[in-house]
Amino acid sequence: MKFKIDIRKSVSENAEFYYKESKKAKHKAEGAKKALKDTREKIDKLKREREVSVVEHVPYKKKIKTKKWYEKFHWFYSSDNFLVVGGKDATTNEILIKKYLEKHDMVFHADIHGAPFFVIKNPDRKEIPEDTLREAADAAASYSKAWKLGLGGCDVYYVSSEQVSKKAPSGEYLGKGAFMIHGKKRWFRNTKLEIGIGFRIDDEVEVIGGPVSSVEANSDYSVKIVPGGKKSGELVKEIKELIMKKSKNEYAEKIKKIRLEEIQKRIPGGKGRILG
Repeated sequence: MKFKIDIRKSVSENAEFYYKESKKAKHKAEGAKKALKDTREKIDKLKREREVSVVEHVPYKKKIKTKKWYEKFHWFYSSDNFLVVGGKDATTNEILIKKYLEKHDMVFHADIHGAPFFVIKNPDRKEIPEDTLREAADAAASYSKAWKLGLGGCDVYYVSSEQVSKKAPSGEYLGKGAFMIHGKKRWFRNTKLEIGIGFRIDDEVEVIGGPVSSVEANSDYSVKIVPGGKKSGELVKEIKELIMKKSKNEYAEKIKKIRLEEIQKRIPGGKGRILG
């Protein structure tokens, strides 16, 4: 290490100069160390605050429920836990029968023009109980035009999947949503028009619709509706209010958040009224 000596000063004076300079340097170094320490502490504090802020302000993401294939149709689970799926119009009738109808399924149709097809899915090839057959017939009748016409009931037939065909007789044409039925039909005569609207409560509230017996078996709270004089927009508000009154207090807020559209899409086309 080299030092500059001022020849105009004595050895003692030069030593005194460098002693003072060393004290200044030491003081500056200590100050720099303290400033560095303070800076690091501030950076650490900002990091912690940012982490807390991110945790506190991350918006809640509602779980997105993956839709099942049958949710684009009318659908319900029977009281015997069979999936029953029905068309909503000519297009969904066509898709349901051509794409999703399988061997061992049963097909239902109200004996009225423009009615939807309903299908009891039976992938396990089980014997379908009478209650499930009846519920499928109830749905086929209630979601048909008979509801819009204000009828009290209508006849419904059912056949096996093998009896349904898109092949028209020679010289004839089958439009979209129409199918040929071959062989003997079995009937449910004068089937009542009534639908249950149910609310199944878990982490969230799920609205279900279908035959009254199936809805009662698969929901916590439900109401029965029949053809009547109230438009569906007015009817869904009454249904929601009635369910909120029936439910326990801790469920009222959850039910309140249900959009009216979730109820309305499960009501048959036309007017109705609450029966109980």
